[in-house]
Amino acid sequence: MFPGQGSQQVGMGAELSRVFPVARRTFEEANDLLGYDLARICFEGPKDSLMRTDHCQPAVLTNSVAAWRVAAEHGVTGDLTMGHSLGEYGALVASGSLDFAEALRLVQERVNATTEVAERVPGRMAALLGASDEEAEALCAEAGDVWPANYNCPGQIVASGLHRGMERLQEIARARNIKIRLLDVDGAFHSSVMAPAAERLREALSGVRVNAPNMPFLSATTAALEAGTERVRTILTQQLTAPVRFTQSVRTALDMGVDRFVEFGPRSVLVGLVRRVRSDVHGLHLGTPDDLPGIAALTSR
Repeated sequence: MFPGQGSQQVGMGAELSRVFPVARRTFEEANDLLGYDLARICFEGPKDSLMRTDHCQPAVLTNSVAAWRVAAEHGVTGDLTMGHSLGEYGALVASGSLDFAEALRLVQERVNATTEVAERVPGRMAALLGASDEEAEALCAEAGDVWPANYNCPGQIVASGLHRGMERLQEIARARNIKIRLLDVDGAFHSSVMAPAAERLREALSGVRVNAPNMPFLSATTAALEAGTERVRTILTQQLTAPVRFTQSVRTALDMGVDRFVEFGPRSVLVGLVRRVRSDVHGLHLGTPDDLPGIAALTSR
């Protein structure tokens, strides 16, 4: 599993790069392509710089790919790959569908396209805590100009929308004793507001080589296994305006018999969400060299 924006933290990738040459080379590759020292921002901060979307998204992708490459070098293999929002780019690198350099360029274009729309059409996002999927969907419909954006796990739905709609959503939720927490995000991401950004990304994807995944790719955009180059292009475009169906994707994996999950990120963000879907699954994350032995043992069973 490959996490998205929000999983970042200062220091991520530093120990992996110190111990494993393949991780160090991954960050060097990103530095060369981006034209700035992304590794230093990840390893040393400052936090404000890492939190910037134009730094954060390439940083999360690079760190995840570095961790995955370390695991692959040590014989760790999986039956399928999946990611949360931005994390789908890492999942597609792992599946052989996207070259890392191409994925990084696409992520840069994705950042630029969505930021431009967010500046023109200001929006907000908020987490509805304790509400069922159906309750969250009904609340969004009642508020208007707000849509479900992330089905993270049971009881944690993120809504996305315009400012006026989000204000109404807060009023309705509080009146019904449903917890709502505004996120530190200035944009209505994963909603129809991002349609112009999706079109811009579609054009960028037309000039990128996309291979058919050579490992089953479970998309959190469709909550289904996807294959074929055109499907990959469609999903990466569609994910900007569609909700992240992570809960549904985990259930698809569980129905396939998956019971062990490995997250390539500095923290157990997605593993924690998986356990909210089903508590008895095994899950670990690879963030430092000390995590590798446990993952190797988990995946060799």
